[in-house]
Amino acid sequence: MTAPTADGIPGLVLQHDPDAPPALLGEWLDRRGIAWRRVELWRQPVPELGRAPFVVALGSEHSAAASEPEWIAEEIELLRRAVRLGAPVLGLCFGGQALALALGGEIHPARPAEIGWDEIASLDRDAIPPGRWVNFHYESFTLPPGATLLARSAAGPAAFRLGRHLGLQFHPEATPAIADSWGAERSGDPDVDVDRLAADGERYGAGAARRAAALFDRWWALAGPGGDVAPTAADGR
Repeated sequence: MTAPTADGIPGLVLQHDPDAPPALLGEWLDRRGIAWRRVELWRQPVPELGRAPFVVALGSEHSAAASEPEWIAEEIELLRRAVRLGAPVLGLCFGGQALALALGGEIHPARPAEIGWDEIASLDRDAIPPGRWVNFHYESFTLPPGATLLARSAAGPAAFRLGRHLGLQFHPEATPAIADSWGAERSGDPDVDVDRLAADGERYGAGAARRAAALFDRWWALAGPGGDVAPTAADGR
Protein backbone atom coordinates (compact mmCIF):
# COMPACT_ATOMS: atom_id res chain seq x y z
CA MET A 1 0.00 0.00 0.00
CA THR A 2 1.09 3.60 -0.59
CA ALA A 3 1.57 6.26 2.08
CA PRO A 4 -1.01 9.10 2.06
CA THR A 5 1.66 11.63 1.05
CA ALA A 6 4.78 11.39 -1.07
CA ASP A 7 8.43 11.88 -0.18
CA GLY A 8 8.46 9.24 2.54
CA ILE A 9 7.43 11.71 5.25
CA PRO A 10 6.70 9.58 8.35
CA GLY A 11 3.43 9.51 10.21
CA LEU A 12 3.46 10.24 13.94
CA VAL A 13 2.88 7.44 16.45
CA LEU A 14 2.42 8.93 19.92
CA GLN A 15 3.47 6.57 22.71
CA HIS A 16 2.61 7.71 26.24
CA ASP A 17 4.06 5.05 28.55
CA PRO A 18 7.03 2.68 28.22
CA ASP A 19 4.75 -0.37 28.67
CA ALA A 20 2.23 0.67 25.98
CA PRO A 21 4.17 0.32 22.69
CA PRO A 22 2.74 0.22 19.15
CA ALA A 23 3.45 -3.55 19.08
CA LEU A 24 1.16 -5.16 16.45
CA LEU A 25 0.46 -1.79 14.85
CA GLY A 26 4.18 -1.09 14.47
CA GLU A 27 4.70 -4.52 12.92
CA TRP A 28 1.82 -3.88 10.52
CA LEU A 29 3.20 -0.47 9.48
CA ASP A 30 6.61 -2.04 8.82
CA ARG A 31 5.12 -4.90 6.79
CA ARG A 32 3.22 -2.40 4.64
CA GLY A 33 6.30 -0.26 4.14
CA ILE A 34 4.56 2.77 5.66
CA ALA A 35 6.96 5.36 7.05
CA TRP A 36 6.34 6.24 10.70
CA ARG A 37 8.07 7.88 13.64
CA ARG A 38 7.54 7.00 17.30
CA VAL A 39 7.38 9.92 19.76
CA GLU A 40 7.82 8.91 23.42
CA LEU A 41 5.84 11.57 25.25
CA TRP A 42 7.02 10.68 28.75
CA ARG A 43 10.44 12.00 27.70
CA GLN A 44 9.92 13.95 24.47
CA PRO A 45 7.77 17.02 23.73
CA VAL A 46 4.55 16.79 21.77
CA PRO A 47 5.72 17.22 18.17
CA GLU A 48 4.57 19.70 15.58
CA LEU A 49 2.25 18.15 13.03
CA GLY A 50 4.26 19.51 10.11
CA ARG A 51 3.53 17.50 6.98
CA ALA A 52 2.93 14.22 8.82
CA PRO A 53 0.51 12.18 6.70
CA PHE A 54 -1.22 10.59 9.71
CA VAL A 55 -1.24 10.51 13.50
CA VAL A 56 -1.71 7.50 15.79
CA ALA A 57 -2.36 8.03 19.52
CA LEU A 58 -1.72 4.93 21.64
CA GLY A 59 -2.91 3.93 25.12
CA SER A 60 -1.88 5.39 28.46
CA GLU A 61 -2.32 4.92 32.19
CA HIS A 62 -3.38 8.58 32.34
CA SER A 63 -6.88 9.98 31.80
CA ALA A 64 -7.44 11.92 28.60
CA ALA A 65 -9.56 14.30 30.69
CA ALA A 66 -6.73 15.06 33.15
CA SER A 67 -4.86 18.37 33.30
CA GLU A 68 -1.55 16.65 34.13
CA PRO A 69 0.84 15.74 32.60
CA GLU A 70 0.87 18.85 30.42
CA TRP A 71 1.34 16.83 27.25
CA ILE A 72 -2.27 15.60 27.43
CA ALA A 73 -3.80 18.97 26.53
CA GLU A 74 -1.02 19.59 24.00
CA GLU A 75 -1.70 16.24 22.34
CA ILE A 76 -5.44 16.90 22.10
CA GLU A 77 -4.65 20.20 20.40
CA LEU A 78 -2.33 18.36 18.01
CA LEU A 79 -5.19 15.99 17.14
CA ARG A 80 -7.52 18.94 16.56
CA ARG A 81 -4.96 20.42 14.19
CA ALA A 82 -4.60 17.10 12.37
CA VAL A 83 -8.38 16.94 11.93
CA ARG A 84 -8.52 20.53 10.65
CA LEU A 85 -5.74 19.90 8.15
CA GLY A 86 -7.06 16.53 6.99
CA ALA A 87 -4.33 14.27 8.42
CA PRO A 88 -6.07 10.99 9.39
CA VAL A 89 -6.03 10.12 13.09
CA LEU A 90 -6.20 6.64 14.63
CA GLY A 91 -6.84 6.67 18.39
CA LEU A 92 -6.45 3.54 20.53
CA CYS A 93 -8.02 3.47 24.05
CA PHE A 94 -6.54 6.64 25.65
CA GLY A 95 -5.92 7.77 22.08
CA GLY A 96 -9.54 7.08 21.17
CA GLN A 97 -10.65 9.15 24.15
CA ALA A 98 -8.27 11.97 23.21
CA LEU A 99 -9.62 11.92 19.65
CA ALA A 100 -13.20 11.96 20.97
CA LEU A 101 -12.37 15.05 23.05
CA ALA A 102 -10.68 16.71 20.08
CA LEU A 103 -13.86 16.15 18.05
CA GLY A 104 -16.26 17.46 20.72
CA GLY A 105 -17.06 14.27 22.64
CA GLU A 106 -16.78 13.73 26.40
CA ILE A 107 -15.09 11.34 28.84
CA HIS A 108 -16.87 9.65 31.75
CA PRO A 109 -16.20 6.74 34.14
CA ALA A 110 -16.69 3.35 32.49
CA ARG A 111 -19.52 1.37 34.02
CA PRO A 112 -18.35 -1.31 34.22
CA ALA A 113 -14.59 -0.89 34.04
CA GLU A 114 -13.48 -3.18 31.23
CA ILE A 115 -10.31 -5.20 31.74
CA GLY A 116 -9.84 -8.41 29.84
CA TRP A 117 -10.34 -10.07 26.48
CA ASP A 118 -13.91 -8.90 25.94
CA GLU A 119 -16.37 -9.48 23.15
CA ILE A 120 -16.86 -6.36 21.03
CA ALA A 121 -20.20 -6.08 19.25
CA SER A 122 -19.43 -4.77 15.78
CA LEU A 123 -22.01 -2.66 13.96
CA ASP A 124 -19.78 -2.60 10.85
CA ARG A 125 -18.03 -5.93 10.42
CA ASP A 126 -15.84 -4.64 7.60
CA ALA A 127 -14.44 -1.82 9.72
CA ILE A 128 -14.36 -3.60 13.10
CA PRO A 129 -14.04 -7.39 12.89
CA PRO A 130 -16.19 -8.82 15.70
CA GLY A 131 -14.63 -10.96 18.38
CA ARG A 132 -12.52 -10.78 21.52
CA TRP A 133 -10.23 -7.77 21.90
CA VAL A 134 -8.09 -6.49 24.77
CA ASN A 135 -9.87 -3.95 26.95
CA PHE A 136 -8.05 -2.11 29.73
CA HIS A 137 -9.89 1.08 30.65
CA TYR A 138 -11.66 2.73 33.55
CA GLU A 139 -13.12 5.56 31.48
CA SER A 140 -15.09 5.70 28.25
CA PHE A 141 -15.88 8.27 25.57
CA THR A 142 -19.17 9.58 24.25
CA LEU A 143 -19.76 9.63 20.51
CA PRO A 144 -18.50 12.94 19.04
CA PRO A 145 -21.07 15.01 17.12
CA GLY A 146 -21.49 13.69 13.59
CA ALA A 147 -19.52 10.49 14.22
CA THR A 148 -20.70 7.04 13.16
CA LEU A 149 -20.81 4.36 15.86
CA LEU A 150 -18.97 1.26 14.62
CA ALA A 151 -18.94 -1.01 17.69
CA ARG A 152 -20.17 -1.30 21.26
CA SER A 153 -19.14 -3.06 24.45
CA ALA A 154 -20.79 -3.46 27.84
CA ALA A 155 -19.51 0.00 28.88
CA GLY A 156 -20.80 1.82 25.80
CA PRO A 157 -19.26 2.98 22.50
CA ALA A 158 -16.21 0.94 21.52
CA ALA A 159 -15.40 2.43 18.11
CA PHE A 160 -16.40 5.39 15.97
CA ARG A 161 -15.51 6.93 12.65
CA LEU A 162 -15.72 10.57 11.62
CA GLY A 163 -14.48 11.24 8.12
CA ARG A 164 -10.99 9.69 7.82
CA HIS A 165 -10.56 9.46 11.60
CA LEU A 166 -11.07 6.30 13.68
CA GLY A 167 -11.33 6.11 17.46
CA LEU A 168 -11.28 2.84 19.39
CA GLN A 169 -11.80 2.12 23.09
CA PHE A 170 -10.00 -1.23 22.90
CA HIS A 171 -6.42 -2.24 22.07
CA PRO A 172 -5.93 -3.96 18.68
CA GLU A 173 -2.20 -3.23 18.95
CA ALA A 174 -1.70 -5.14 22.22
CA THR A 175 -0.30 -8.67 22.45
CA PRO A 176 -1.16 -11.12 25.25
CA ALA A 177 2.25 -10.42 26.83
CA ILE A 178 1.52 -6.70 26.94
CA ALA A 179 -1.94 -7.26 28.41
CA ASP A 180 -0.45 -9.61 31.02
CA SER A 181 2.12 -6.97 31.99
CA TRP A 182 -0.64 -4.40 32.51
CA GLY A 183 -2.53 -6.89 34.66
CA ALA A 184 0.55 -7.72 36.73
CA GLU A 185 1.06 -4.03 37.50
CA ARG A 186 -2.49 -3.88 38.89
CA SER A 187 -2.72 -7.33 40.45
CA GLY A 188 -4.31 -5.94 43.63
CA ASP A 189 -7.11 -4.25 41.72
CA PRO A 190 -10.45 -6.06 42.23
CA ASP A 191 -11.31 -5.38 38.57
CA VAL A 192 -8.21 -7.29 37.41
CA ASP A 193 -8.21 -11.10 37.22
CA VAL A 194 -4.60 -11.87 36.34
CA ASP A 195 -5.12 -15.60 35.81
CA ARG A 196 -8.11 -15.13 33.54
CA LEU A 197 -6.31 -12.40 31.59
CA ALA A 198 -3.43 -14.80 30.90
CA ALA A 199 -5.68 -17.75 30.03
CA ASP A 200 -7.83 -15.66 27.68
CA GLY A 201 -4.71 -14.22 26.06
CA GLU A 202 -3.57 -17.72 25.17
CA ARG A 203 -7.03 -18.57 23.85
CA TYR A 204 -7.85 -15.40 21.89
CA GLY A 205 -4.53 -13.68 21.20
CA ALA A 206 -3.74 -15.24 17.82
CA GLY A 207 -7.21 -14.54 16.44
CA ALA A 208 -7.11 -10.98 17.72
CA ALA A 209 -3.76 -10.43 15.97
CA ARG A 210 -5.25 -11.57 12.65
CA ARG A 211 -8.27 -9.32 13.13
CA ALA A 212 -6.01 -6.42 14.08
CA ALA A 213 -4.25 -6.65 10.71
CA ALA A 214 -7.63 -6.55 8.95
CA LEU A 215 -8.73 -3.58 11.09
CA PHE A 216 -5.54 -1.66 10.29
CA ASP A 217 -5.94 -2.50 6.59
CA ARG A 218 -9.46 -1.10 6.68
CA TRP A 219 -8.34 2.08 8.44
CA TRP A 220 -5.57 2.56 5.89
CA ALA A 221 -8.03 2.13 3.02
CA LEU A 222 -10.11 4.89 4.63
CA ALA A 223 -7.12 7.10 5.48
CA GLY A 224 -5.11 6.66 2.31
CA PRO A 225 -5.24 8.51 -1.00
CA GLY A 226 -8.80 9.15 -2.09
CA GLY A 227 -10.25 7.81 1.12
CA ASP A 228 -11.01 4.43 -0.46
CA VAL A 229 -13.58 2.65 1.70
CA ALA A 230 -13.81 -0.65 -0.15
CA PRO A 231 -14.37 -3.53 2.32
CA THR A 232 -11.45 -5.77 3.29
CA ALA A 233 -11.77 -9.36 4.42
CA ALA A 234 -11.36 -10.07 8.14
CA ASP A 235 -10.18 -13.26 9.73
CA GLY A 236 -12.41 -14.80 12.36
CA ARG A 237 -11.51 -15.64 15.92
